[in-house]
Amino acid sequence: MACEFMDMITAIIYIILFIIMMVFVFSIGMLRQYMPKKEIVLVLVVAFLIGAIGGAFFLEPIYEDMPTVVSLVERNIPGNEETMYLDLSSSINMKELSNDLSSTEGFISFEETSITIPLWKFNDREMEYFNRVLGNIDSHYKHYNVTKDGKLEIELEDNYSSYDALKTFSDWYRLVYGGSLSYAQVHAKLVVDASSVDKFQKILMDKGVVASKMEGPVQTTMNDTNSSLIPSYQFVLLTGVVGIIVAVFGIYYESFGVFSRRFKKFMSEKRKR
Repeated sequence: MACEFMDMITAIIYIILFIIMMVFVFSIGMLRQYMPKKEIVLVLVVAFLIGAIGGAFFLEPIYEDMPTVVSLVERNIPGNEETMYLDLSSSINMKELSNDLSSTEGFISFEETSITIPLWKFNDREMEYFNRVLGNIDSHYKHYNVTKDGKLEIELEDNYSSYDALKTFSDWYRLVYGGSLSYAQVHAKLVVDASSVDKFQKILMDKGVVASKMEGPVQTTMNDTNSSLIPSYQFVLLTGVVGIIVAVFGIYYESFGVFSRRFKKFMSEKRKR
């Protein structure tokens, strides 16, 4: 929370600094009447450069953080949940991980959904064999897929642990092939309160785990905002154009003032009639 507050203060300071730069550009525009007419191009070029430099240094960092800022609203809406999909090494202590996650505020559920066992590149005969026997190794294998590059992708029944699933397969593999498995991957699904995402990401990071995918209103908002942002160089060019517009207002400020007074006088006379 303190970090977010400091980021907000920094953003406000940056915006104020950019506004000060635009006031300076406006002032340069107002000096146009004391310059030769041909100097107007120089004024506009300087205004563009100041606007672009100010945008690059002060506004672009804020612009790039827009997805994070917008997602903060979704994070603080009660009832919003985020689903984190995890790819874990079978060597990780799943019981310890589950206990750490479930004891953290904001926890909703943690489920081991499937396992992936990499073996070797199969020929057609070996693919046919594993497709035939895999369903008989463990009745808790809900669905499975055998790929030609030698991966066994096994979906687990609800509440069936990856440890038991791997032990069953490992025992069968040792019996048939006389060896042991060197590596397997466990896929899990963690559902948490949206306001606690950062907390759970830190717990996972401490264990060397990064979510492979996230789903939920927070992630959707971030993705939508990211897709709507223009590239950084276009944003910088746009702030340069803003500088030109501000300079034009400064250059023609007196003309705008005269026009405004004449318009008010015209409207006043029209009412009197």
